[in-house]
Amino acid sequence: MTQAQKISYKDAGVDLEVADALVDKIKARVQSTYGENVISGVGGFAALYKSGGGKILAAGTDGVGTKVKIAQSLNKHDTIGIDLVAMCVNDIICTGATPLFFLDYLAMAKIDLAVLDPIIAGITAACKECGMALIGGETAEMPDVYAQGEYDLAGFAVGEMDEADIIDGSKIKEGDALLALSSSGLHSNGFSLVRKLIRADEKDLLATALAPTRLYWRDIRDIRKNARGMAHITGGGLGNIPRMNGGFDYVIDHLPAPQPVFTALAERSGLDAKELYETFNMGVGFVIATDKPDEVIKKTGAVKIGHVTAGGGQVRVATEKTSFTLQG
Repeated sequence: MTQAQKISYKDAGVDLEVADALVDKIKARVQSTYGENVISGVGGFAALYKSGGGKILAAGTDGVGTKVKIAQSLNKHDTIGIDLVAMCVNDIICTGATPLFFLDYLAMAKIDLAVLDPIIAGITAACKECGMALIGGETAEMPDVYAQGEYDLAGFAVGEMDEADIIDGSKIKEGDALLALSSSGLHSNGFSLVRKLIRADEKDLLATALAPTRLYWRDIRDIRKNARGMAHITGGGLGNIPRMNGGFDYVIDHLPAPQPVFTALAERSGLDAKELYETFNMGVGFVIATDKPDEVIKKTGAVKIGHVTAGGGQVRVATEKTSFTLQG
């Protein structure tokens, strides 16, 4: 399949600028509900809440977007639950929290055990890998909302840490190293565009796109004391990095080669490097800012991709192959 003309995420029906505008519009209303125990809410990787006794709860919620449509088209449902847990847990662990428990919400036209059983199996396997309890959930039958064979799912993760162990980016300093942990592929972002670029009969490529999101908990749990900031690379791509601390710029002088699926999507979409790296993770799934890169690399196998410098929230990419700037 070839793409005759450029097609962007916005062309596929997803407007990130409108999504950002929505957050800005509702922020004041949301913050009006906060009490003295809320440390952070809208805008961070996770919401932080004082639970007493010097303990902080980190909470996050997410789904897997239109990746569910590929699972449904292939009738393969055993990995989409892993995606669900990963999209939530990978966010809350950016704060330094240890995952505690998870809840799920599954909605479909009619309960189908042949579909639900592998979904739940994936969720439980991912929860076990992260040391979390699948503590509850909800399954809803809504035949007037979903067509037969369709479903959607959402997840809710809660973690905990001591107040002294919060990783909020405030300790980041100019000169800190930026390290990257690789993605397992597309993870769970950009699929409205992905489905425009891969034909329904390209089963092998669709199966590659369905590869589950990598869980980063085991990678980072023992290096948190050496992390000054952490970023989960999801929607917005490398533009997520300044969410660690918008008071700096982040210079990237090395980017690992993306997996072949990204090369195929790049060719078909006609997007330039900047557009690709702000739409997809392009092989970079998680970023760590640290002043002790050697220790983190030894324990995680991370790759050094750049460093922190003075600035105001930009990602400045300047490698041998490409150069562009993203505003976080």
